[in-house]
Amino acid sequence: MAIGKWIGGFLGFMTAGPLGAIAGIILGNVFDAMIDAVNTPGTNRPRTFDTSDNWQRRYESQQREEEGMRNSFRFSLLVLTSYIINADGRAMHSEMEVARQFLRTNFGANAEKEGNEILTKLIEHQRQVGASSFRNSVMQSCQQIRFQTNYATRLQLLSFLAAIAQADSVVAPEEIKALYEVAQQLGLSTAEVDSMLNLRTGSTNLEAAYKVLEISPSATDDEVKAAYRRLALKHHPDRVATLGDDVRKAAEKKFQEINAAKDLIFKARGL
Repeated sequence: MAIGKWIGGFLGFMTAGPLGAIAGIILGNVFDAMIDAVNTPGTNRPRTFDTSDNWQRRYESQQREEEGMRNSFRFSLLVLTSYIINADGRAMHSEMEVARQFLRTNFGANAEKEGNEILTKLIEHQRQVGASSFRNSVMQSCQQIRFQTNYATRLQLLSFLAAIAQADSVVAPEEIKALYEVAQQLGLSTAEVDSMLNLRTGSTNLEAAYKVLEISPSATDDEVKAAYRRLALKHHPDRVATLGDDVRKAAEKKFQEINAAKDLIFKARGL
């Protein structure tokens, strides 16, 4: 099953906890078999102290860890996406199409197909267990993500969710509330949500630009400069480089939009 590789990253990275439970429900026996294969004696390569392949072992270990981080990131994104687009109690066809387009644009055609299959299963699972039960699972999953990933990863995850919410140009109040809930459980702020919701390519809205920098129009010039430096540092694309080129490219686009907001404010102030 193609969608199995989206969960492969959980092995040794997020096998337990709420996310692991959701993965088990979505993939069923596929996920169980993957776990059993890892835990079955004799299936892993024996440890040796042959220094001739120590470098190769370290390299392979690093590659597996990075692949695990990428797949876990993408699966976490789908779990949270299913919650955001169904925040008003109905995942419309147009919203699902937006999510599919987002996956295709940011992760490629194969990811769109596999991700759509998982997303469809997540929406169906949400209907089966009920909104309240699913919300509890998502909030617990957010707490797990908070403790098992770094700040930059969580920030990029939230950025993707905000982009999905606004992709159809209409962000419902229920979606904003859901984004605030997710952000809080991820250890992020509502100001960061507002910043991401106001990112627009080519925008000339000065009020929105201030929200992007997470400051008010009454801020001093020094405060504006400090806010930009702080934002540029925490959103720098290099911070998510280990999540793969696709995620890094999305971070670069966001970084450009932050710079555009800064330039708009600087021009208005004559800086």
